[in-house]
Amino acid sequence: MSGETSHQAHIGPYRLLSRLGGGTGDVHRAAGPDGRDVAIRLLPPGAAPDVPRMREVLSPYVADVLDGEAAGPRPYVVFRFVPGRPLAETVAGQGPMAGDALRRMAFGLAKALAAIHLAGLAHGELGPGTVLVVDDAPVVVDFALTPGAGAADDVRAWAATVAFAATGRPDAPAEALPADLRPLVAAASHPDPAARPSAAELAEAASRLKLPAAAASPAAARPAAEALAPQVPAPAPADVPTASPTGTRETAAHDAAAHDMAVTQGWARLLAALVVVAGVGVVIMLPIAGLVLTLAAVTLLRVAGTTARGWAWAVGRTLLTVPYAAVFTVAVPLGLAAVSAVGGKLDSLTSCAFGAGAGAAVLWTAPGVSAPRRQLERMFLPVARRPRAVAAAVVGLGVLCLLVGVGAMTLTPSFSPTYGLQRTLESSMDRLQHAVNGV
Repeated sequence: MSGETSHQAHIGPYRLLSRLGGGTGDVHRAAGPDGRDVAIRLLPPGAAPDVPRMREVLSPYVADVLDGEAAGPRPYVVFRFVPGRPLAETVAGQGPMAGDALRRMAFGLAKALAAIHLAGLAHGELGPGTVLVVDDAPVVVDFALTPGAGAADDVRAWAATVAFAATGRPDAPAEALPADLRPLVAAASHPDPAARPSAAELAEAASRLKLPAAAASPAAARPAAEALAPQVPAPAPADVPTASPTGTRETAAHDAAAHDMAVTQGWARLLAALVVVAGVGVVIMLPIAGLVLTLAAVTLLRVAGTTARGWAWAVGRTLLTVPYAAVFTVAVPLGLAAVSAVGGKLDSLTSCAFGAGAGAAVLWTAPGVSAPRRQLERMFLPVARRPRAVAAAVVGLGVLCLLVGVGAMTLTPSFSPTYGLQRTLESSMDRLQHAVNGV
């Protein structure tokens, strides 16, 4: 060991083993208190990583954040140790990527950025040195350590990194790229950040790429100095499977990580859905108070889901959804009144309460309105990672939904504290039903 590792054997509960590299602070391989292999990024004094939010980033293409310390004289972040080689070393040793390997690289990097951006973070330093290659698939490390970075900056970095993977050059001209890849790289490199696609859009487009299996001229795509060096035999095509035991283990680990991430996100979505169902039930029982609480909740979730825009943006977005929700709040009672013409008389207050519930559902989750629900899912991710915790949460929220559902269907809704509005709504709905029924 060298440097700080030789003088300071521990960082918190982690035993440092060896230095791995530089960048934003030093990075060391270490052993956790449970014996787990981890990588610790030591940050400069004064750095303030958002460790709780970093831990919410779950993707097979991003190294998991396990722990960290934002306070103290030497902040640090603990990442899952990834047994891969940096993209820069991979391209230097094997030549530029092509075919399925290049498509997987472009797609995986975009998916990694989409997961990071979904948590309200930005990578800030995406490049050949912060991308590890595991069985031709990328795993992004050292994200969200650079203050002031934005999603649009990451998208431009995606273009530069993919171009490097395809050519071996950081400044490769567009004509050196495969034809199908050029429009994506050009769009991601647009001078106007607002005109660049999102990482999720890049991932969708990259998944449909059809790239040639081998570059036309590998030597021409490498830097001039490398082209003058003695040539080595070309690597096997990227889409030919190998029987390397190491590659098999890495593939299995990658697949296991993807499966675990999908299961965790599925539980988080279920817990968020149960909260929304319970919230809508409360609105049906207490329409006025419930709608006020719903507006406050979705606004707070929007604030929690953004690191830069703050209250003004969150309140503005919520206000934009109010007319959308109002349409459903009015349409549902009118529809129920029309149904009453077929047969039977519906309680006026119950009809209005169901309209309020429909409006609340729109505020939570409707086409074009998904930010509050996604933030709820992110909040539940730490619970969803622990089987016992998620089981208890599902049972508890399930019982709550059952009780709220029974109350919504059997209790008379209360429009407290606006009893005058309650009387007005009841009178208006009664007149409407009489008119519809021809009475």
